[in-house]
Amino acid sequence: MRASKAPLWIYPSSIEGSVTLSQEYGLPPLIAELLLARGLKSKEQVHSYLYGQLPDLLPPEIFPDMDKAVKRILQAAAHKEAILIYGDNDVDGMTATALLTDFLGLLDIPIYYYVPNRSALKQSLILHALEFALEKGCKIIITVDCGITAAKEIAEVAAHNIDVIITDHHEPTAKLPHCLATLNPKLLNSPYPNREITGVGVAFKLAHALTNALSAAGSPKAPLIDLKSYLDLVALGTIADMGSLLGENRILVRYGLQQLRATQRVGLIKLLALCHVEKGDLTSNDIASKIAPRLNSLGRVAEPRKGVELLLIKDPVKAESLAKELDLFNTTRQKIEQSVTLDVEKMLKKNPSLTTEKAIILSSSQWHSGVIAIVSTKICKRYNRPAIIIAVDKGIGKGSGRTIREYPLLPALKECSDLLLNFGGHDYAAGLTILEENIPAFITRFQAITRENLPLDDLISKTQIDGRADFKDLSFEFMELLALLEPYGNDNPPPLFYTDVRQGWPAKIVGKSHVKFYLEQKDRFLEGIGFGMGERLPELLKKKQPLRILFTPMINKFHHKPNIQLHIKDFTVL
Repeated sequence: MRASKAPLWIYPSSIEGSVTLSQEYGLPPLIAELLLARGLKSKEQVHSYLYGQLPDLLPPEIFPDMDKAVKRILQAAAHKEAILIYGDNDVDGMTATALLTDFLGLLDIPIYYYVPNRSALKQSLILHALEFALEKGCKIIITVDCGITAAKEIAEVAAHNIDVIITDHHEPTAKLPHCLATLNPKLLNSPYPNREITGVGVAFKLAHALTNALSAAGSPKAPLIDLKSYLDLVALGTIADMGSLLGENRILVRYGLQQLRATQRVGLIKLLALCHVEKGDLTSNDIASKIAPRLNSLGRVAEPRKGVELLLIKDPVKAESLAKELDLFNTTRQKIEQSVTLDVEKMLKKNPSLTTEKAIILSSSQWHSGVIAIVSTKICKRYNRPAIIIAVDKGIGKGSGRTIREYPLLPALKECSDLLLNFGGHDYAAGLTILEENIPAFITRFQAITRENLPLDDLISKTQIDGRADFKDLSFEFMELLALLEPYGNDNPPPLFYTDVRQGWPAKIVGKSHVKFYLEQKDRFLEGIGFGMGERLPELLKKKQPLRILFTPMINKFHHKPNIQLHIKDFTVL
């Protein structure tokens, strides 16, 4: 189903300086214009973006409380005190849990990990982990990718003489947990410059700081630690959590992808093979579209602990079995998701006035809470407005919200906090729990807030174009230079160009719903593929028909014969 209105194309403004930038870096003018259009205007910004390296990473010691966390963990290592790693149940949490479990194991610390099932109520999760920690005799709990909004629960943990170290990247609420150390770049007045680092990124920073401390102390363990070996987990978690791929995150993911292409983690190797992904050719898109959904399926409809197990497993036979299990869970998740999506679509079709509100909020006791984040993302994209989907079970609603770039969720949720049991997350992806009886009042208030604060113009879907690229510009040399912009992802999308062409001959359907284009411009022919554009085929049945296309150029390696292909994102008939 297409959105009710086609996106508005936003053409780039002319920016001075592209000639100078092109000459300084030996780049084609088109790429220089693209960099400037993305706000990279100084030499320092451009150099960091194109050539940032691991030594350019920010020192982990900038985090407030990092010294306290390092001191306490090294004390635990000296006295062989057990530590529990408590992680969130998404890929960011799984990778962060696996990273610290693996790393702290090198220090000969007794390590346990606990990843809660999504079906448990959010306010009781850490208390479940407390029972586990007490049973295992743990003296420290380190939270990863969670904990910042759990002040009440962490106070109870501390009452049992267990030290808590929070590593998180979600937005804090008014009441901060009282614990031994809190590592979070979003704390008020935090001096750490990278607010966009993910949960696994913060966990990596803790490992980095511990390594620095061990090296400074002359520990014999320090030379045995290879921090680069953990960057595969950092890349996996950062991409899966839609972390911004600019600045420090960009360096972590760029080198993390290199590490993934050479990874020795048996579970990941088996999972890649199952997804038909060549390890050496792995891209950020492969992670986002193939690897992350399978791992996330565990947190949504099964047991997320198995995701950490897969990342840590050493036995190839068990790894293959576990990878197949993940694939089956992903199939189950897809079926549940399709069912909930169909139900939501029926609800909106029956009550079209719901889509005229500036925020779409729906609830039902028939929906599985594990897939509501995916469904809310679909509704948000389709109608280009905030969407919150609430699954109700035994009188408690668990909600997941997604929103457009122009309208962050958390400020509005804070205005509704008296109606909520709990809420948290990011400005653009948040979760909440609510008593079923409060849902109507919440919907009324949230929609009133959006009516007052969300301008109508922001509800118009927009497509930002990077520049014009004609077929003559698209050489293999150009594509090699364009690859300097990778890795692509959140805040660093693949470049989007436009140009005017004619159809060499009519387009056709390939696969189930994709459109194959045969395009010509002057004396050159190129093929294009429009994924999921099958319903627009009737617009493309005339030979020699003139089109304006929006596209991203790609290297297609079909049958190991590389050729330039256009990924068509949109088109209009001229």
